[in-house]
Amino acid sequence: MTEKLALQLALVLPGIPDERDSCIQRLTDNLQAQGLEKVHVVQQDGKPVLCLHYDPARTGLPQVRSMAEAAGAELSQRYQHELMRIDGMDCSTCATVIEHALGRLDGVLEASVSYAAERMRLEYDTEKVSRKAIVQRLDALGYGVLEPHHEAPWYVEYRELIVSAVAGALLLTGWLAGKHHDGHWVSVGLLGASIVIGGYYAMRDAWQSIRERVLDIDVLMIVAAAGAAALGQWAEGALLLVLFSLGHALEHLAMDRARHAMEALADLAPKTALVLRDGAELEVPVESLLRGDQVLVRPGQRIPADGKVLDGTSAVDQAAITGESMPVDKAADSLVFAGTVNGEGLLRVEVSKLAKDSSLARMVQLVAEAQTDKSPTQRFVSKFEKVFVPLVLIGVLALIAIPPLLGFPFAESFYRAMAVLVAASPCALAIATPSAVLAAVARAARGGVLIKGGVHLENLRSLSVIAFDKTGTITTGKPSVTDVVVLQGDEASLLATAASVESRSGHPLAQAVVQAARQRKLDWPTASDVQSVTGKGMHAVVSTAKVSIGNLRLFEHDDVPDAVRQQVARLEALGKTTMLVRADGAFLGLLALADTPRPGTREVFARLASFGIGQTVMLTGDNEQVAKAVAQSLGITDVRAGLLPEDKLKVIDELIHKNQLVAMVGDGVNDAPAMARATIGIAMGGAGTDVALETADVALMADDLSRLPFAIALSRASHTIVQQNLWAAFGVVALLIPATLFGLASMGIAVLIHEGATVLVVLNALRLLRFVDAPGKGPTG
Repeated sequence: MTEKLALQLALVLPGIPDERDSCIQRLTDNLQAQGLEKVHVVQQDGKPVLCLHYDPARTGLPQVRSMAEAAGAELSQRYQHELMRIDGMDCSTCATVIEHALGRLDGVLEASVSYAAERMRLEYDTEKVSRKAIVQRLDALGYGVLEPHHEAPWYVEYRELIVSAVAGALLLTGWLAGKHHDGHWVSVGLLGASIVIGGYYAMRDAWQSIRERVLDIDVLMIVAAAGAAALGQWAEGALLLVLFSLGHALEHLAMDRARHAMEALADLAPKTALVLRDGAELEVPVESLLRGDQVLVRPGQRIPADGKVLDGTSAVDQAAITGESMPVDKAADSLVFAGTVNGEGLLRVEVSKLAKDSSLARMVQLVAEAQTDKSPTQRFVSKFEKVFVPLVLIGVLALIAIPPLLGFPFAESFYRAMAVLVAASPCALAIATPSAVLAAVARAARGGVLIKGGVHLENLRSLSVIAFDKTGTITTGKPSVTDVVVLQGDEASLLATAASVESRSGHPLAQAVVQAARQRKLDWPTASDVQSVTGKGMHAVVSTAKVSIGNLRLFEHDDVPDAVRQQVARLEALGKTTMLVRADGAFLGLLALADTPRPGTREVFARLASFGIGQTVMLTGDNEQVAKAVAQSLGITDVRAGLLPEDKLKVIDELIHKNQLVAMVGDGVNDAPAMARATIGIAMGGAGTDVALETADVALMADDLSRLPFAIALSRASHTIVQQNLWAAFGVVALLIPATLFGLASMGIAVLIHEGATVLVVLNALRLLRFVDAPGKGPTG
């Protein structure tokens, strides 16, 4: 069962008691409706503190804070939340040591560390502990905090490999010196130096672990090496630490590949921008751009900031942000995103977001936070290690003490105990899950999908039901012409006449008619004497002809033929909006408009069905007949029609009660409560809306559903990799313990296999970086 967590946020409230009470009540009601376990306000030191209880398996810490702000909470700066990059971790248990040490500081509310991502998510009370004190505590532990965009010198980046090489050279020299009769003490000195140098990082971490009352892999290795040296087997002890150090160095380098995958995404944004100021073109750092600035983007350049196109047309490659394979046409009023690549046209763009708030910057930030989130499998492994390591130590002590009492030589018993200690060290087990989660989240981001942590990555593969909001999710959210019924003349002349009048209106239905005419490359004359009749339609003069276009109510005082009324009734029964077109008293025909499904939506539902997702549910406020017609055309299995927004919550609750794991797909705005209540909330169009990025567990950065099957396939591939890693890790331990116990494998062989397995586990996880979404296939290159 997942442990429930509580987040405390200091509130800024009105001074008048009645206003304060109503503010608190409204705030708690809003947050309770969004799916939090419990919401209440408590008093700490005479100040109001909003206490939010949540399930970390369903909702992340940044998401809870965003919910509070979205619900209207004005938060003070007392409780700070930071994401720090940690330097100096050389094994997964370093993360446990840091969490344990910082958790004992008064004022630190949560410290979640990911060794795989080298990140720490921190929540602390500034009135009890300062950031400086936290950094000093980290320094005392032997770790550092790296500032953003920090680039370490090459010798720092490869320090573990350099230490391993130096220790290895001393080991080889010491072993050769031992071959000479008069070189014993020289050999011991060189091998001792190899042990000290090769075990430097392990000794440092083991000491910190012991101080924090944590038993980890470093403690086991140092004890084993010291034991070997105590038996006079200096070369064996040195070899143990050289291989251990080399294994960690190779593991670290392999993990850097996954870390760099996200850093490469952050580097997509250009460093400078060409801005127009006071009639001159100036090249300035993107950090200095202000909202409202106008920037020029030349062909082939990356767009420096999120904004709106003011002038120019071009095709922009948005693959880095949205995962769309084809460039997207941009013209005046189109939205563009920082880091995307301009095509062959010159664009003038008005900046709408600061560099630090761009979709790319937020995406990188949220992925970094997601990588500190522990998956259920990782939590289980951590709990297993806390039991397993003490049991190993007890078993080793028994192996040292009992056999000599039965007549076995103490030296042999002690050596085998040290070998078992090495064999049982769960390094590969500790890194098996976080390495796969890190690689999968990075690969998802590169594919236009933001997955906010291992919990949601694991849950995606197990979904049995997915609910979809209809308008704007399954459909485009915009009307388009679906039927052109000609009563007199031809289709082209009917559309041209309608477009001539509707081009003078900004109504969405009018613009849909104009768009349909443009798609057919039609020309039309300019209308004059245009008169709008609210809620009914328009009158105008087109090439001397008196034209009227609108719904039946526009012609309620005229004689409308029965044939026309029958066509209107037929189309409106399908949920479509009709527009009649009349010229000089004669009806030319009628147009039907509807909110149509997005292109490729049917293929998306076919893929979901092939995954074994047995129930897809469409939620809509439309009438049932219209909804069923849309669902049938797309292959959706279930329809819930005529729903009010609050009804969607009830449907999600019902589905969860029956099926446990349920996803809700929407736009992240109107659907936020239902998305928060579902096991996984999936928002579309994350690149265009801050709300979608903040409220969703998974955000599809492009404004379409095509990335949803990719996300689920990646989740299943990730699960496969994690299972392979865990079986390999458990298998190595299960093989080596009896082999060392019965003397079939030496300590050197044990550590070689042990460290080799750790590196292989990481390399296996990195296959996810090359994942390709192909039916029936796993990670491919």
